[in-house]
Amino acid sequence: MASGVWPELREQVAVEESQLQQLLDLHRPLLEKCLTVEPDAIELSALAARLHSFYTGIENLFRRIALELDGGVTQGSAWHQRLLRQMMEPGTRRPAVLSAELHEQLQSYLQFRHVFRSAYSFQLHWDKMAPLVLHCEEVFSALRSELASFKACMDTSA
Repeated sequence: MASGVWPELREQVAVEESQLQQLLDLHRPLLEKCLTVEPDAIELSALAARLHSFYTGIENLFRRIALELDGGVTQGSAWHQRLLRQMMEPGTRRPAVLSAELHEQLQSYLQFRHVFRSAYSFQLHWDKMAPLVLHCEEVFSALRSELASFKACMDTSA
């Protein structure tokens, strides 16, 4: 199932995981504040940028896997959706990366990313962002767990 590119790809996945952890750590004080106080407009913009960066980092990780093990990512207007779905399905050279449950959770982050890229920051609303912001670390923990299973499977087939 694995190929000669797996050791290098494994290292790239680890780097992306580390960078995602740094992103979450950087904003932890703001997140903790938001547990008791609704964020102001500047804080809301910072949290929106965090969500955008969070999903972009995850997508970078998935693109690396798709490029190295699946031969690439299909292009077109809905490639983001297709890439996410691609990670839920096994490829010819790899097992599935994501469970259906985590795929569904990540869909919400992808949808927010699209909103963030096309909206003005003053159009953002805490009540809509709060579930994503407050569950970001849980989602990342689930992703890390599923990536660990993926890597273990790839390691045994290398």
